[in-house]
Amino acid sequence: MDIVKENAGMLSNMEVYTLLTELQAGQNGQKKPNKFQQNLATISYEAVKYLENTPCKDQTTEIVANFMKALAPFKLTKAEKLQLLNHRPTSAVEIQLLVEESEERLTEAQIEQLLDVIVEHLGSDPEPEEEAMEDEAS
Repeated sequence: MDIVKENAGMLSNMEVYTLLTELQAGQNGQKKPNKFQQNLATISYEAVKYLENTPCKDQTTEIVANFMKALAPFKLTKAEKLQLLNHRPTSAVEIQLLVEESEERLTEAQIEQLLDVIVEHLGSDPEPEEEAMEDEAS
């Protein structure tokens, strides 16, 4: 495998999840894999297993595109938008951790608007009590 263009762009968790699940689906009928392919399959499996427990499994390209358009008024960098998409912050403190110099760049009202945009487009995390009930049911 050759690297055609190093660091061509950043991928969201949703894009990585989609790519890995498609690759796994395409490899189900292959013959005996070599050592490299076995290692790659293990890494892919572990990555998919992790990503299935994150919000990205419920995202679509349409949701991501609408979310990115909704972030335009906040004048965030591409990396900051990607962090917001992947981490789905639920509090002002989390926004401050993901947006560089957020205290100078965003007002408290803008941070609240940003949180509203995140909930509107990406949804909110289930309540801890709901997660505990789901874990007990499993």
